[in-house]
Amino acid sequence: MESIELQNKAHQKLVALRSRYIDVVDVKKPTSIDAAIELSKVVSKLSPLVGNMLEFHIVDVLNKIDWGCEGLWERQDPDFPDAIFNSNEINPSVGFEVKAWYPFATEITGRFKTSTDILEQNLFDVALIAWLPEFVFWGKPQILDVGIFKGLSVAEARNNHYHQPPRYLVREPQDTSDRTENLKQRNTLGFRFQPSSSNNIDDAAEYMEEIGMSSDYDTSIECQERIRDLFTRFEYREDTNYAKIDRIEHDGIERFKERVLRLKYKGATINEWKRLMMDGNEELFRLKLEELLG
Repeated sequence: MESIELQNKAHQKLVALRSRYIDVVDVKKPTSIDAAIELSKVVSKLSPLVGNMLEFHIVDVLNKIDWGCEGLWERQDPDFPDAIFNSNEINPSVGFEVKAWYPFATEITGRFKTSTDILEQNLFDVALIAWLPEFVFWGKPQILDVGIFKGLSVAEARNNHYHQPPRYLVREPQDTSDRTENLKQRNTLGFRFQPSSSNNIDDAAEYMEEIGMSSDYDTSIECQERIRDLFTRFEYREDTNYAKIDRIEHDGIERFKERVLRLKYKGATINEWKRLMMDGNEELFRLKLEELLG
């Protein structure tokens, strides 16, 4: 089996997980409206647990399939990607970075920092999995929808969105190819310019012109040396919000988000449930919860 064929087959199996329950925890039905309201405020705390269990679940599902070659899907923690097909017969490698999304959260908080150099060599994709409890705020976690996106396209969208020198710099990881696998660096970093009386953005822009630095991003040694030169001459701070999936403006991810928010779920769309929680109309929210409680 060729890598692309294996990847496409794995895509189909992941998309088929829609509506499936993740039997890892079962939040008990609240006994009153007030208890349901309080539960709605804290059930999002299940997200880290659900995210980790999804990785186990995906590997388990994929290993039940006959791939027509020697190999095994393995979960990698904390390595990238989360799930990889380990086989001497498959080259380039195939894998998925799994991101769980609780759609009532303010944003998709998962990050994608991996260098495009890694992704150009392998077929590593992003699997974005939207979930909610089966009764909106209680019950077992249920997969609402699954979006699969080319990892390289996500990384390129991220670089294009963030890299705006001299105001914002995206830097590639150092060359760590000689290190052992667990010490190799694969992630990019984002840095914001820090204006001050001695750190002027116009001076930085002028310096860019002097060294012939383009505003376009690439991973070449020449480009990265110029980025590091700018970084050392002027003051920047690391951006702690860098590479959040919800902020990179990837067209496919944006369409997936819209699709999920339009889904009808237990008498209302996901977006309508979200507005009920957020707009402060407790009376209307209580009425909807009464219907849900039966």
